[in-house]
Amino acid sequence: MRRFAFLAPLTAAVALAAAAAAHAQPSAVTVTLAPDFEPTAEDLGRTEVEAQMDRLVEILTRALADDPDLAGARIELVLTDLRPNRPTAEQLRERPGLDPVRSISIGGATIDGRIVTADGRELPVHYERYSNNLAEVRGVGVWHDADRAWRGLAANLEAGRYVQR
Repeated sequence: MRRFAFLAPLTAAVALAAAAAAHAQPSAVTVTLAPDFEPTAEDLGRTEVEAQMDRLVEILTRALADDPDLAGARIELVLTDLRPNRPTAEQLRERPGLDPVRSISIGGATIDGRIVTADGRELPVHYERYSNNLAEVRGVGVWHDADRAWRGLAANLEAGRYVQR
């Protein structure tokens, strides 16, 4: 037994690192659609809406990966509104009069939900962001303002602001 005594410090270090890694688990982010928003999601195109939901999860997961306040938390979000800046592929298919370049609109999103911290506390989440006017929309893609909403929500959560005031 004495021959392997040098392994004791290494074993302790590995155990300590494993405990620290378990404690600092990144947040788990889920996004669902509000039931009232389902018909709009179909109109926009389910594939594009789901891609935006995935994008929101990606941005939040990356932004909160090293946030000690939300380590091990569950972030359960509900997309209650989503508006593109330009027509989606589904809208262009269903409404031939729309122009993918000249048809523009106020875009953005509203997100509600909750954060369940590792110790079981529940914190409400609310964030919304839309363009203020059509002048802001010129030269942007279909989901430009939605992407700005995702990044704004991530910045707020990083800063500990869970409900937009």
